[in-house]
Amino acid sequence: MPHCEPVEFRPASDQSLLLYFDNKISRHAHEQVTKVLHALASRPIAGVRNVHPGYSSLLVDFDPLNLTHSDLETSLRQSIEQVDELEPATPRQTEIPTCYGGEFGPDLEEVAKLCAISPERVVELHSSVTYIVYFLGFVPGFAYLGELPEALATPRLGSPRRTTNPGSVGIADNQTGVYPSATPGGWRVIGRTPLAMFRPDRENMSILNVGDRVRFAPISVEQFAALQDA
Repeated sequence: MPHCEPVEFRPASDQSLLLYFDNKISRHAHEQVTKVLHALASRPIAGVRNVHPGYSSLLVDFDPLNLTHSDLETSLRQSIEQVDELEPATPRQTEIPTCYGGEFGPDLEEVAKLCAISPERVVELHSSVTYIVYFLGFVPGFAYLGELPEALATPRLGSPRRTTNPGSVGIADNQTGVYPSATPGGWRVIGRTPLAMFRPDRENMSILNVGDRVRFAPISVEQFAALQDA
């Protein structure tokens, strides 16, 4: 295959096949995942019901009445070999306005202490990086973004919160993300965005999709209120 690395195929159930591109999280593995996603969207395989991307893997659900694991693997290998014949998809660029600290970021001070830097430096570092949407999961619209600057890598909370406000921007280990709805959560919340990250009444229900590039833009409390009311 021209630019895709060797892939490991594993049956995941009687109607799903798992493709592994690497055994660790990496931008390179993510690129392989998005290439195959793009290939399947451009040239669908009859009998494939759904695809579920992960950090370095892709789960493919299929109709077992029309396909076997072997049939699907053969078709997927052909798709992978043809990846470079397709026009590459252009990643979308999305900016997420974020009010850091205070009531919006209750864990900002603690993160600063754990990282031995100032809260202002936490904000500066967090908003200085262009993140990649590796995949969506946990709840509808929750995008796993990487990679966080190494200086901000922070463990999850010892005990998850029973509820986390919609729009809360959290960090955990080397990841960051935005809670799209009020859910329990163990990530350390350092800010909040007024954007509705997931709305089932929109054509594109989630603001973010796999492969998107994301930056966080610091805003004031006043700007937060104005955007929330807009």
